[in-house]
Amino acid sequence: MAVASARQLGGRLLSKHIKCSAPCRTLILEATPPKQHVIMQKLQGSDAGMIEVVLNRPESRNAIGTTMLNQFQNVFESIHHDPAARVMILRSDVPGVFCAGADLKERRKMDIPEVQKYSRTIRSTFSYLEALSIPTIAVIEGAALGGGLELALACDLRVCGSGAILGLPETSLAIIPGAGGTQRLPRLIGEARAKELIFTARKFDAKYAEKIGLVEHCVESGAAHVKAIEIAREIMKQGPLAVRMAKVAIDRGIEMETASGMVLEEACYAQTLHTKDRLEALDAFAEKRKPQFCGE
Repeated sequence: MAVASARQLGGRLLSKHIKCSAPCRTLILEATPPKQHVIMQKLQGSDAGMIEVVLNRPESRNAIGTTMLNQFQNVFESIHHDPAARVMILRSDVPGVFCAGADLKERRKMDIPEVQKYSRTIRSTFSYLEALSIPTIAVIEGAALGGGLELALACDLRVCGSGAILGLPETSLAIIPGAGGTQRLPRLIGEARAKELIFTARKFDAKYAEKIGLVEHCVESGAAHVKAIEIAREIMKQGPLAVRMAKVAIDRGIEMETASGMVLEEACYAQTLHTKDRLEALDAFAEKRKPQFCGE
């Protein structure tokens, strides 16, 4: 997952010698760093521990090109290594769109090996997001299509505004979803319903997404971010180690048969027994007060 930082890539100095009638001079040109299309914001105060990842590529409706994909990798890796991180919210700063999917203008210029490399990278990046140890919430306002919907599917929870439009239209481009859509969507809404949506390349609205269980909450247009913050604050009141272990037990256990899943649950439960937070919770209950968790 490690990639060169924007500073390393953009901060190199390039020298160019130019022939001229006057005494020749060496011009030093500094390469322009790539624009930051994926921005990480750490909230402060009572929301400390909440991290927002903000998509901001308005000129392409947040379409995911190679530069943006590299920035996703850097941000997710940073969150993975941040011991203070408790909840991640993924949202767009571009009005009317969450993410339009892959950057098809860039894709059109790629040869087949380049397309294959891009597909492997976006697939592994979204899997890395899915495997983050903290809960992740996607805020969907406007369009979430193709890779944009696949990005949201890699999050634990999804909240959308009533004006959202969702879909996996890849078969209309003579390809299939290639960033986890064929695997995550049927696990979420059922095999037959996922087949219908993928086979037909159908776009659908927010109410239908809520009806079939693709999103957990559909709220008034423009209010999805507020709802996500509300959910994140509820999560952050709980024992942080317990939340992490619950995510492990659910994510890994769902791929197992029940007996093996029970063994996994026992192992995850055991991880919470010898913690300061468990003792604090018992003391708080006895003293009729709210617990003050420290994450240990």
